[in-house]
Amino acid sequence: MKKRNITQLMYLISVLLSIPILHSCGSQPKDSNQELIIFHAGSLSVPFKEVIIEFNKIYPEVKILTEAAGSRDCARKITDLKKACDVMASADYTVIDQLLIPDFAKWNIRFASNEMVIAYNGNNQELSQIDSSNWHEILLNDEIRFGRSEPNADPCGYRTVLLAKLAEKHYNIPGFAEKVLAKDHRFIRPKETDLIALIETNTIDYFFIYRSVAEQHGLKYIQLPDAINLKSPQFAIQYASATVDLSGKEPGSFITKSGEPMVYGITIPSNAPHEVLAIKFVDFLLSNKGMAIMEKNGQPSLVPAFSDSFTNIPESLKKYARNN
Repeated sequence: MKKRNITQLMYLISVLLSIPILHSCGSQPKDSNQELIIFHAGSLSVPFKEVIIEFNKIYPEVKILTEAAGSRDCARKITDLKKACDVMASADYTVIDQLLIPDFAKWNIRFASNEMVIAYNGNNQELSQIDSSNWHEILLNDEIRFGRSEPNADPCGYRTVLLAKLAEKHYNIPGFAEKVLAKDHRFIRPKETDLIALIETNTIDYFFIYRSVAEQHGLKYIQLPDAINLKSPQFAIQYASATVDLSGKEPGSFITKSGEPMVYGITIPSNAPHEVLAIKFVDFLLSNKGMAIMEKNGQPSLVPAFSDSFTNIPESLKKYARNN
């Protein structure tokens, strides 16, 4: 082989090796169309991995590519970066309503719930002194380091802000929210699951997280009163008394987010490149088998739940939602 040909071959190999790829789950496709691109909240990583394994038992020819990020960041990939996406699953259904519908998606199915907790590394006995009655005092200690996620990127981040404001009223501690949210900014991360490594390396002592994620990763955690943990529909009116301003659809615009019970949402973007496969995946996820996996991983099913975009839901998926 001529030297020039060898050089060209080596160059081609280097280019191919440098091409970035999404995280892949499942078997290799039989053809280029047997592919599915899923953007999902970081808190869905563990259950979705299991769902994908079961889905591939039925459709082994489908290659599934996943990207986990804060739900608002997932939406921005679709709206701002124009990235191809077949399924978008958010830790907060309102992200889909506010950032994707009507221009980038037509419908939204609410499918699971969760709750906020404070997690820590159980290997440190001293940290175990925290409980639902003293956590607000402990986190304000200058020697204690805690983490949270970025509100404009991740629902867990703005839910932490809402929780702090609700806690100020619940415990009757004037100024608490401002003080606690002004602390430890160096430990704010794009999504809640990014904080797990900081806990495991003892970089931080505590962090605000979903109960499901704490359980999935074997972390110790304290449960918070239903009046502030954004779990219970019974406290919906009280949750709504807390608000936070988030970045809107357009640069410089804002959305005021009110507290409400935690609800996950899922949709298929209007320009999904593999819509037929996307419908099959959402159908499987919302079926009894798929939701059993969600339940096992600490995210209770809400199927079927009300959808104010019910008429736009594909016919085969309407059984997983209600219009009243």
